Amino acid sequence: MLSGADAAAARASPSASSASPSASGSPSGPASPTATATAPTPSASGQDNGRATALRRGDKGPEVAELQTRLRQVGLYGGDINGSYDEQVENGVRTFQWWRGIQQDEPGVYGAATRARLEAETQAG
Repeated sequence: MLSGADAAAARASPSASSASPSASGSPSGPASPTATATAPTPSASGQDNGRATALRRGDKGPEVAELQTRLRQVGLYGGDINGSYDEQVENGVRTFQWWRGIQQDEPGVYGAATRARLEAETQAG
């Protein structure tokens, strides 16, 4: 028969061990989706839960192709519409930002301020 302290420890041990996996699972659980959700978003689609995210060199996809089309409409892109955010796209974005005095976004990064202004002046492809 177990003493009062030993019985309390025995009762606490199963609940402590059952709490342990959920405690170790909980912190890593939210951290993993956050890391995986943010990393592929710009390259995959340029969208984050319906909100546009910044596009930058190295990104690929239909959002980049639309950006290339819009830059072409204002005379800042002459390359192929291939959905690849390369140096030529980055330079076009940087020049557009300079022409319009856009300073809210990093130079060469197609962020919210640059997107709003370019979309106001052009039509989707």
